[in-house]
Amino acid sequence: MAHFGSKGWLVQQLKDIGIRRHPIGQKKVEAYKASVLYGLYQKYAAKRVDSQEKNA
Repeated sequence: MAHFGSKGWLVQQLKDIGIRRHPIGQKKVEAYKASVLYGLYQKYAAKRVDSQEKNA
């Protein structure tokens, strides 16, 4: 179990929503720094959570 907000947590969250590779670089998400992963998390995962809250 990764600590909330750590790189491992970000990788886990991105993989849970189906993002295993960076959309542009096509490298595995594990290869990127936490700051890049956080940007991906904000772009994809945060929108998904917001849309689920609106549907509820």
